[in-house]
Amino acid sequence: MNIIEELEWRGLVADCTDKEELLKKVTEGAITLYAGFDPTADSLHVGNLVPLLALRRFQLLGHHAIAVAGGATGSIGDPSGKSAERQLLTREVLDQNIAQVKIQLAKLLDFETKANPARLVDNASWTAAVSFLDFLRDIGKHFSVNMMVGKESVRSRMEDRDTGISYTEFSYMLLQAFDFYHLRKELNCELQIGGSDQWGNITAGIELSRKKLGAHVFGLTLPLITNADGSKFGKSVAGAIWLDPAKTSIYRFYQFWIRVDDRDVIQFLKYFTFLTREEIESLEQQHKERPELRTAHKALAMAATDLIHGNQGTLDAIKASEILFGGALDGISEDLFRDVAGEVPSKEIDSGKLTQPGIGLTELLVHSGLAASKGQAKKDVEGGGVYINNLRESNIQRMVSLEDLLFNKYILLRKGKRNYAVIVAV
Repeated sequence: MNIIEELEWRGLVADCTDKEELLKKVTEGAITLYAGFDPTADSLHVGNLVPLLALRRFQLLGHHAIAVAGGATGSIGDPSGKSAERQLLTREVLDQNIAQVKIQLAKLLDFETKANPARLVDNASWTAAVSFLDFLRDIGKHFSVNMMVGKESVRSRMEDRDTGISYTEFSYMLLQAFDFYHLRKELNCELQIGGSDQWGNITAGIELSRKKLGAHVFGLTLPLITNADGSKFGKSVAGAIWLDPAKTSIYRFYQFWIRVDDRDVIQFLKYFTFLTREEIESLEQQHKERPELRTAHKALAMAATDLIHGNQGTLDAIKASEILFGGALDGISEDLFRDVAGEVPSKEIDSGKLTQPGIGLTELLVHSGLAASKGQAKKDVEGGGVYINNLRESNIQRMVSLEDLLFNKYILLRKGKRNYAVIVAV
């Protein structure tokens, strides 16, 4: 398949200008394309992956990918899909964010290959020297206000009487159009890709390139991802799922993919992995026949985590996940254990109570909340359903002491298959 057919099979084409001509062009040879991202945070999140992985798909098939960091556009904020104006960021913050995000981009795009290396550029580099008057004369004159207010991103905000839209955000479309014009003029960029909410901004750039350069360029939008239940993709109970492990741990990142809705898993395999059509169709068949095995979910979580955090990170996340299914604790790091501990109820205990001879197991079970009474705790222990650090304990006389602490601080208690509690010595 060529790149357009590949994207269509994966469900990644929302709209496209002059599709037949673009299809012919990408079939005949390599083209240069770009996707932009505004560095509004010091990390990308999973919602950014669709356009960036699309860039990688183009690059893998020989095309020339450009990632545009919005040092200029990011200082204003894109009104698309927003109900209120963004908080404005300083140039220093934007520069710091771009530096951090560049590290993550290196995991998604190949900047080192000699054949068709990806490029990262900052649109501040070609807008900073342009004066306000020059911009109005050279760029603004090509856009009618009637056309601009007709774009969904602008119209929806203008119709909101409470928030409206500032002139600052109103001008965002012109800045993004200027990007496409500049990249076509300087780097022969012929295609811009982005989320479907970027259609108005992309077509504005197409029109500007036609008027100022007489050039025919293309736009392709990718679907905005939502979950099967209609909720926003890329969020968890704790908030956004970031690519930076300091903001979202590798364990939580892995768990995000493991827990996707059964109705979404096959589509997400197409969106977020580089598994082949044959591999995904095989997983789809297995998912239909034995959904309880969660084979497709595991494949999705492994592929997505490996892409962002590498093979060792994936193996660590799998090991941490297995702890909550009774897996051994051997070799796990304290950081990973803390990630797991954050998923289950915890209870503090005075470390003095754990000095020899320690505290009775039945009393500790009541303290942890896993048993309502010592009598119930006794029955649970005698029934073989109680575990200390995932090791079964059937002795009702068992004393729990400092020697049982993991990393000199934690005790993992389990009752039955899925009821956990973490005791934290303080």
